[in-house]
Amino acid sequence: MTETQQEINQEAERQRAFRKVRLGRVVSDKMEKTVVVQVSDRKSHPLYKKVMQRRVRFKAHDEGNECKTGDLVRIMETRPLSKDKRWRVVEVVEKAR
Repeated sequence: MTETQQEINQEAERQRAFRKVRLGRVVSDKMEKTVVVQVSDRKSHPLYKKVMQRRVRFKAHDEGNECKTGDLVRIMETRPLSKDKRWRVVEVVEKAR
């Protein structure tokens, strides 16, 4: 490999490091090569100080159809794969019981 190719590869790795990564539970695996992942976080209301739970659902690409409902997965932002899919499954952190 030449030095310029190595520099290009290093630059690509640096850009990949800025992609968003989330941890969430699979709530649906009924589609082919796609799972719906729900990411939850708890946040205190700025004025009333009540702790609220915020939930967001992402459609993520699961190439091997290995995720099942209830699995804890790590997803990463990626290029648009379809109308709704902008994320892909990086790893299954914990299998559902």
